[in-house]
Amino acid sequence: AVDTTLAHPASWTGQGRWSLQRVTIDDADFVIRLATPATVDKVCATVGLDTRGYVSCRAGNFVMINLDRWLTAVPDYQGDVALYRKYVINHEVGHQLGYGHQACPGPGRMAPVMQQQTSGLDGCLANGSPYVDGVLISGPATP
Repeated sequence: AVDTTLAHPASWTGQGRWSLQRVTIDDADFVIRLATPATVDKVCATVGLDTRGYVSCRAGNFVMINLDRWLTAVPDYQGDVALYRKYVINHEVGHQLGYGHQACPGPGRMAPVMQQQTSGLDGCLANGSPYVDGVLISGPATP
């Protein structure tokens, strides 16, 4: 799922700005881990993040994906687990690439992938990709 998501034209590599390649762990700039909520909490706490057993994070060179969210998504995704998986991969890898959080740009509009969609859509439509039809979907920066 990670390889498929990140290789998709709507993902970070799609516009040619970024290039990502699977490598052995010794050569990795970052590692994507699917882990239990307790493990995500422990790793994310090392960088001062409280994931509350619920959300994923990026901690140093680890992109930590919460296994429970991976399996069930979140209520706003109305059971579309595949779309949520795309979102969480792109969102956390986006942090690794230097992108910060963004807010919903307006009710009924597509949510930026850097919006904290796990916590709610705030009137936006669920979106798993940074680019839609070749256009970067963005919103106002948030802390």
